[in-house]
Amino acid sequence: MNARLPQVGAEDHQSILRSYDLIPGIYDEMMDPAAGPRPHWQPFVAGVQAMTEADLNGYLRKAERMLRDSGFAHSLAALAGVPERPWELDFVPLLIPAEEWALLEAGLVQRARLLNAVLADLYGPQRLLENGHLPAALVFANPHFLRPCHGIAPRDGIYLNTYAADLGRGPDGRWWVVADRTQAPAGAGYALENRLIMSRCMPNFFRQTHIHRLAVFFQKLHNGLLVRTGRDDPRIVLLTDEAKVDSYFDHSYLARYLGYTLAEGADLTVRQNKVYLKTVEGLVPVDLILRGIDSELCDPLELDTQSSLGVAGLLQAARARTVIVANALGSGLVESKAMMGFLPNLCRVLLDEDLILPNTATWWCGQDDALEYVVRNLDAVAIDQAFEPRPLLGSTSGPILGSDLTDRQREQVIQRLKRRGDDFVAQELVVLSSTPIWQEGALHPRPMSVRVFIAASEDGYTAMPGGLTRVSATDNPKAALLRRGQGAKDTWVLSHSPTSTYSLLRSRVGTMSPRRRSKDIPSHSADNLFWLGRYAERAEDMTRAVRSVVRRLTEDPSDPLEVTVLQRVVDVLLDKTDIAPASNDEVGAGVTTSIERQINSLMFEPAIQYGLQITVADLKRTATLSRDWLSLEAWRALSRLHLEATRSRLPGRFDVSETIERTEDLVQALATFSGLETENMTRDYGWRFLDMGRRLERGWHLARILRGLLVRDEPEEDGSLVLLLEVADSIMTYRWRYLATPMMAPVIDLLLLDETNPRSVAFQIAALLQHVDNLPAVVSPPARSDAQRIILSLSTAVRLAEIPILCEADADGYRGTLAALLDRLDASLPRLSEAITRDYFSHAEARRPVDLKPAAEEA
Repeated sequence: MNARLPQVGAEDHQSILRSYDLIPGIYDEMMDPAAGPRPHWQPFVAGVQAMTEADLNGYLRKAERMLRDSGFAHSLAALAGVPERPWELDFVPLLIPAEEWALLEAGLVQRARLLNAVLADLYGPQRLLENGHLPAALVFANPHFLRPCHGIAPRDGIYLNTYAADLGRGPDGRWWVVADRTQAPAGAGYALENRLIMSRCMPNFFRQTHIHRLAVFFQKLHNGLLVRTGRDDPRIVLLTDEAKVDSYFDHSYLARYLGYTLAEGADLTVRQNKVYLKTVEGLVPVDLILRGIDSELCDPLELDTQSSLGVAGLLQAARARTVIVANALGSGLVESKAMMGFLPNLCRVLLDEDLILPNTATWWCGQDDALEYVVRNLDAVAIDQAFEPRPLLGSTSGPILGSDLTDRQREQVIQRLKRRGDDFVAQELVVLSSTPIWQEGALHPRPMSVRVFIAASEDGYTAMPGGLTRVSATDNPKAALLRRGQGAKDTWVLSHSPTSTYSLLRSRVGTMSPRRRSKDIPSHSADNLFWLGRYAERAEDMTRAVRSVVRRLTEDPSDPLEVTVLQRVVDVLLDKTDIAPASNDEVGAGVTTSIERQINSLMFEPAIQYGLQITVADLKRTATLSRDWLSLEAWRALSRLHLEATRSRLPGRFDVSETIERTEDLVQALATFSGLETENMTRDYGWRFLDMGRRLERGWHLARILRGLLVRDEPEEDGSLVLLLEVADSIMTYRWRYLATPMMAPVIDLLLLDETNPRSVAFQIAALLQHVDNLPAVVSPPARSDAQRIILSLSTAVRLAEIPILCEADADGYRGTLAALLDRLDASLPRLSEAITRDYFSHAEARRPVDLKPAAEEA
């Protein structure tokens, strides 16, 4: 962002608004066409006008930096496998005056009560169907009506613990509900992050303006969930899907803010109708699940049998009331657009009240009169699926504007509506109001919608005094829904008097006891940390080895023995890739042609499995999923590393000088990330799994390199020993100790058997042994777990190895004893990884929790 703000008096609004051209025919949030800035906008406009260009540019840079450091952009893109896109937070907020907010709050709270009452009836006595207030086809044809959930009444009758409404303002200035979100409303975490960035970048505005804070809302949400569990310190889990790009950051940020455990379906299990969280310390009971995935995906036993995201048996646990699921399973039923047209009458029937906040005019085409109206007025409505997002016309998806149809398409749509009217809904075209955005140094109007959140508190529903405002990328006001990929802004609800400064980010001195033990570490978090360590070490080991090989290519080696040694190192790196071996043409072209081609593919081609590009992408993805464990400095280092690794290379053939420069930069970046990654973590189980991943990958890689270079021929003569010391970053240690050219015995000792060398295999084995012994026990003493047996066996083998015997070679120059030890390491370290995964990540043979007793014992 580059700001260009003219310097004139703060009292003169015209300077900042001179390029602000209103969009004809729609309501503008900031400007009254006849009177200029609306009264509640005038203090903000004057405040921005009074800022110097340097102040404004400084603010914009600070906001961008905070967004980058938070991982906002990176998490949204890394999980999707698409180019990264920054989160577009506009610094101009949406301002809502106190009088308007009072009406919105009353209407949204009423709407939450109404939808909750509709769910209670449809999953209970179904009087609305019996008395004809709702058509049966509207309910039973809806795939979000989950029949197995019928009769399961949640505690206190609360089906909707959270609810969100997408709001738009029409040309007449009235607010309308564009869509209801009752399934698993997302976006509260985004709204919270937007607010925190805005408040830290514009502290003067927050001090001088009466803006309602968001913390009180989140505290009421938490207290409402707390009361429902009936426990003072319940275990609350936020169930998410890490592959769902739109909501993962939202869920992780919200879980961190509220102190909940972020978990996936694979982290939970049901035993004897009770839900347990899989942690590295075993199974622990769960009291409440704040659901972030669709209801039908939550239980593959009774709901969607194809789902891999849910927890088998969850519905039975909810039926037995041993766990609370919020929102209640099946609550997506009233999210259907088709339901909106019936809400005004349902409000009078169920609440004996008129609907305060109107819907967008909606017609369900399953009724004859509604269908007739839609066909007559097709040009004035948008057609969409009533229940499921199935295409209406060929490859077209999403709402269809009747005015955009050709004559032939128009006839096809009408015939489809007449045949399958139950499946479709029509809505009046929503002409959204506009709000200012800051772009290219000036204010410009853009259409916008607002998502506002409501939560069930201890004493009824309460609305968040703010929300997630989304703005269109264009000035087209005819948009029924603003989609992902467009901009966002903070939403300020103004007050006439000072507001509470309560915050969940800090506590008064003396109100909290010190804690040195971390909270429960879910299995998937430990798994991510373990693989974060492995990917980081794999990238570093690969880069160091390539650097050493390419350095020797600059010397244009012609000795066949030296070329053979370089090829052996490359072969170890290519072992699991699909890069082709040397061809006859390459052999004829030159002794190093195949090595250059293979290194070029390994380092720069994006689709090579186990290549650098995919390894760094996996590192970035895993780090994104482990964001809470990384320091700000480590995250910045990772961002720089990712940019360096994916930087475009020079076109044409393999360039030795460029590759050396790239590997030097990458080694430095990886070393920086590794140091920050480990040194800033507390020494809890999370750190242990991270370090175990590093140690296992380093030991495995070095054992394979040693196997490739030392078990045959004459390493003291062909340059293998110097190359090994360089790859293992131990050449200075060797020189300091021996003051001599590398020799076989001391090199084997330093790189294989020396537990004081942090780059040796023995050091990695000793560290792994210590880690495994300090993990939670998976079997009762004196028995040892599979992981303990594997690593103890390796440790014993390495410690008992004798250097003279390892150096002995037969008549063909083959060192069988050394090969056997290295082969054992090569086979056992992957088995150790599998044992750790089975015991602590997948819980394939889960430990029985203390309070999980067989029915016979309870009797």
